[in-house]
Amino acid sequence: MQFPESWLRAFCNPPLTSQQLADTLTMAGLEVEELEPVAPPFSGVVVGRILEAVQHPNADRLRVCQVDVGQTQPLSIVCGAPNARAGILVPCAMVGAALPAGEDGKPFLIKLGKLRGVESQGMLCSSKELQLADDHGGLLELAPDAVVGRDIRAQLLLDDMLFTLKLTPNLAHCLSVYGIAREVSALTGSPLVEPVFPAVPVSLNDRLPVHVQAPDLCGRFTGRIMRGVNTRASTPAWMVDRLARCGQRSVSPLVDISNYVMFELGRPSHIFDLDKIHGCLQVRWGRVGEQLKLLNGTTVSVDPQVGVIADDQSVESLAGIMGGDATAVSDDTQNIFIEAAFWWPKAIAGRSRRFNFSTDAGHRFERGVDPASTVEHVERITQLVLDICGGQAAVLDDQTLNVPQAAPVTLRVARAVKVIGMPLTQSQCADALKRLGLDVNEGEGTITVTPPAYRFDLQIEEDLIEEVARVIGYEQLPHTPPQAPITAKIRPEAQRGQFAVRRQLAQLGYQETINFSFVEERWERELAGNANPIKLLNPIASQMSVMRSSLLGSLLAVLKFNLDRRADRVRLFELGRVFRKDPTVQDSDTSVAGFDQPMRVAGLSFGPVDALQWGSPERAADFFDAKGDVQALLAPLQPTFRAAAHPAMHPGRSASVWLGEHCMGHVGELHPKWRQAYELSHAPVMFELDLNGVLGRPVPVFQGVSRHQAVERDLAIVVKETVTHAEVVDAIRAPAIPWLRDVVLFDVYRPKKQASTEVTAASLATDEKSLAVRLVLNRDDATLTEDDIETALKAVLDSLAQRVAARLRG
Repeated sequence: MQFPESWLRAFCNPPLTSQQLADTLTMAGLEVEELEPVAPPFSGVVVGRILEAVQHPNADRLRVCQVDVGQTQPLSIVCGAPNARAGILVPCAMVGAALPAGEDGKPFLIKLGKLRGVESQGMLCSSKELQLADDHGGLLELAPDAVVGRDIRAQLLLDDMLFTLKLTPNLAHCLSVYGIAREVSALTGSPLVEPVFPAVPVSLNDRLPVHVQAPDLCGRFTGRIMRGVNTRASTPAWMVDRLARCGQRSVSPLVDISNYVMFELGRPSHIFDLDKIHGCLQVRWGRVGEQLKLLNGTTVSVDPQVGVIADDQSVESLAGIMGGDATAVSDDTQNIFIEAAFWWPKAIAGRSRRFNFSTDAGHRFERGVDPASTVEHVERITQLVLDICGGQAAVLDDQTLNVPQAAPVTLRVARAVKVIGMPLTQSQCADALKRLGLDVNEGEGTITVTPPAYRFDLQIEEDLIEEVARVIGYEQLPHTPPQAPITAKIRPEAQRGQFAVRRQLAQLGYQETINFSFVEERWERELAGNANPIKLLNPIASQMSVMRSSLLGSLLAVLKFNLDRRADRVRLFELGRVFRKDPTVQDSDTSVAGFDQPMRVAGLSFGPVDALQWGSPERAADFFDAKGDVQALLAPLQPTFRAAAHPAMHPGRSASVWLGEHCMGHVGELHPKWRQAYELSHAPVMFELDLNGVLGRPVPVFQGVSRHQAVERDLAIVVKETVTHAEVVDAIRAPAIPWLRDVVLFDVYRPKKQASTEVTAASLATDEKSLAVRLVLNRDDATLTEDDIETALKAVLDSLAQRVAARLRG
């Protein structure tokens, strides 16, 4: 909701600055999202009247204008605007004026100069040059009643401020300038100027028959015929300015009047071209097969769930949302029908979204518009039409069928004190509610309120408690310390924080993403193997209908988003919660019965390992890069990797990650079928780990540095192709040699395929491979002897032969 401050102060003018007024509204629950001036700073610009505009002697596109700015002598100004002509009033920047700053941040200063040999004593301005609008089609023409010589800021009220409010759905009564003024009056105690709606003179007895066939759609319908209106008249400048400052451009006089009353009083209305209506009007629910071309050019199909206004031939309007193109007013319109109705909020809510658009009218009606003021508002519209377009008004036709009946709501003062958390008396509560214009009846410790017709949000006791708190002021709430003792939960020394994990992943080159916890059901089925995910009762979108049990689907969606925008190297990670059904989980302060909600950390790499550089050839990230990142993330813990299947990962290029006997996640390359489904040029590599396992860290323990030199021995062994590196390392460590410090694999050799399968000690069969490992041996208490070393090597070789059938390569 955007509006100018001057319009608000026309109804209620408290002794507050603009910022104080904004703060008052915000603290009352009407959040002022933005407060900005109508125009940027500039000076030295006044209203000027062009007395004469003659052709420049040396330029075809320039004119020499004599401009009256209220001084003894007119100014001679050279101007190139196409609409520069004698008689019009325009902004004139005199010598010394400072126009709004440009891209360099410096104001544009007007100096005495010459254009093609003719002296120019100033500058005539367009809207764009004053940064009032983007239109640069010519000079800004002012209203004929503008005062020559007056500062343009005062003439156009350019020192006005624009308020932009972010209203919650329960504040529908504030979707108008008058509604906000009503709140300001209650909050500040300043008097409220209530609008008066005198009945216009009626000279016609014409009535348009209107049959309301759906009282559950329309509770009240008010209409009036007007004849002989001049739709070619110009909308007054004051109305155009106020609409523009509400974010609404001027369209035509009748449309502008309807929009103006909506912003002024919160009443959406519609004006039909009477001559385009066939027969009578019917207010009813739509029928299957009916279509309507709307004012925005869209053709929609209606059904029995959508309210319409129809004539004897076809549907003419979407009830409470938008009018139809067939009966829209135009420059040729002479006779009109003004409609103002009360549409039940439940009958309008959600209908705009079905057609993928929204309107100001629908936004208001689905929240509730005052059913008691339709007649007064039609009178206001009629008077504006008579003032601007002329014509004759017919008698008013008002049908009241089914309007809401206000139910009294009782507030218990003791309950209000308990909920608000501060001492309050009954008189304070009653005074706060009276200031809001509510009908108050007091009892013993109770206050009963009958909500007015425009307050759809006052239905239960808590609504009245909220109103009391708003009016008294949230800033008045006392600072009460909690009574219960607070004990900080100290993180164990053997555990690091989540931010440390984030920093480490960022150091590894990953960028963090934050995604919704609700995802597409297809992701759960395909990428997590979860056939029975947790479904949402009321999803915010059809593609976000279940809770995720894996972070990988979210990362793939972010990857696809980046690739669609021509990113060629993407590295992402996320720390987030996943959700799984688990009947063993019990209710507690951190859990919900039947649902497990563990934290996970997941990462994804796509594209080259390194950013563009010259020092090494380009190489795409593969399984071992992701495995290395997992090892770096878990260091100094030593995870083991076991071949394992995962629904999202390549069956031959993925592994499970184990710490001891605990499987804490998976790492691998995206499954080929999902790579093809996502239309990826090559497969990303990714990992997903249990965050609790990642956070664990052993407490450092002091260990002395050996004073003796380590010994290294290299072994080249031959094993079957099916033997894994982990099995070889386990076999080497099996003898439990106390001075074996490390085992490092540094070479892998596989023979080329040959026709002969004969095997010697020096050759390898096609199903064998050679592994070169380095053993690091060291003793803390003494220097290793050759006997110690040979004994250790023999034990290792015996273990390798027994466990993995290894032999030394000759």
